[in-house]
Amino acid sequence: MRIGIYPGSFDPVTYGHLDLIQRATHLFDRVIVAIAQHTPKQPLFSLSERLELVSKAVAHLPNVTVEAFDGLLVDFVEKRKGHAVIRGLRAVSDFEFEFQLALMNRKLNARVETIFLMPKEPYIFLSSRAVKEIAALGGDVSAFVPRHVQAALKRKLSGAVEA
Repeated sequence: MRIGIYPGSFDPVTYGHLDLIQRATHLFDRVIVAIAQHTPKQPLFSLSERLELVSKAVAHLPNVTVEAFDGLLVDFVEKRKGHAVIRGLRAVSDFEFEFQLALMNRKLNARVETIFLMPKEPYIFLSSRAVKEIAALGGDVSAFVPRHVQAALKRKLSGAVEA
């Protein structure tokens, strides 16, 4: 069984993420969406909220599971018997950062390969950070995230404004 691991913070999950997950299901027998427990970014959503949002978004994909991970990605990949790390590339600026990560992961564990996928054209500019900024300013994010993620953003951001 070929297992692909798609890691990230998914804060929140976007249609760009979902596009890559969907396409990865055709390359691997099983895809594990690995949500980073600890991230240098300050997430808007808690780990349990991110797990729930992603799980709901991929529920229709039978060969996709969602898990949290902590520590080194290469250790998680090894524990799950993964064959490759899946990463998205939107622009040249992504490539430089992702290339460095892939080389570092290879140095830590030579067995771990990285596969880069580019999102479909409508999602090439899309990022979780941009979605959060648009939502925080009252903009419409319906073209960027599933309905349940929109609702969660609205709840989370209205709570933040009231606090």
